[in-house]
Amino acid sequence: MTTNIPPATTLAPSGVPRPGGPGTLGRHTVSRIGFGAMRLAGLPDDRAAALAVLRRAWELGVDHVDTAHFYGDRYVNGLIRDAFTPEDGVVIVSKVGADPDPGARIPLRPAQRPEQLRASVEDNLTSLGLDRIPVVNLRRLDTGPGLRASGDQVVDLDDQLAAMIALRDEGKIGAIGLSAVTLDGLRQALPAGIVCVQNAYSLVARDDEDLVKLCVAEGIAWIPFFPLGGTFPAMPKVTDNPVVIATAQALGCTPAQLGLAWLLHHAPNIMLIPGTSQTAHLEANLEVAAIPLPAEVLSTLDAIPSLSSEIPLG
Repeated sequence: MTTNIPPATTLAPSGVPRPGGPGTLGRHTVSRIGFGAMRLAGLPDDRAAALAVLRRAWELGVDHVDTAHFYGDRYVNGLIRDAFTPEDGVVIVSKVGADPDPGARIPLRPAQRPEQLRASVEDNLTSLGLDRIPVVNLRRLDTGPGLRASGDQVVDLDDQLAAMIALRDEGKIGAIGLSAVTLDGLRQALPAGIVCVQNAYSLVARDDEDLVKLCVAEGIAWIPFFPLGGTFPAMPKVTDNPVVIATAQALGCTPAQLGLAWLLHHAPNIMLIPGTSQTAHLEANLEVAAIPLPAEVLSTLDAIPSLSSEIPLG
């Protein structure tokens, strides 16, 4: 008798299909739609609600969670530590390159020096309650929205990679990713065995298209942050684009869902980490995997002009 049970790799550890299907993140097979945990820092007084969002994500097949010890000054890492057990099979991805700076206009301060990267990994290990972090992204500060490095925080990429490789060799991290990296920077880093890249990228801000193509060629996961843009006032916003609005209406989805769905269709190595602090919004984000985008729709969306996403905040 023929059954309709999908291959094991399409199922998440929770036993349901992986949202967006399976993707490759280093040595791990994970859901192409993961969860970005940063917004949970906005629930400091409702820990139960924050934990419920994480557990609901796992129930719906998400097995790839992105975090950082500076999200909520370690609060978010503590949520992840308490929400999941090793048996849940969740691949945790964290990042280094900045430290918490509570009370500052931007509540972060650069932490780019090799000894600071090591200290940040140790901090992540403690706050996550892990012996090894599966993937750690090195957040560079020479491109993309956010902080800029100056003074002794301007560090050569090779020196940073040497520290990350040493941490990998020691078993404290499983794999190395890069964030806010340039095309030349990624080429320089390829010998280190980079497994993912996180840059600001969306349907309406595709400055890094050559980086996406290089990642496809090298088998590196492309994980855009700000996938809908609009996080800062001058940053183009996917949901404001009239073509996106009209197309979403025709397809019966929201403009935000369409923007995420386009990313999944744009390249096979693209993985998403949309974040939210609400379970209803979480469920809406995961529904984008089921939105069909025929060739003519993709052509229409691909023709939308790309606007610059470079927003200096330094």
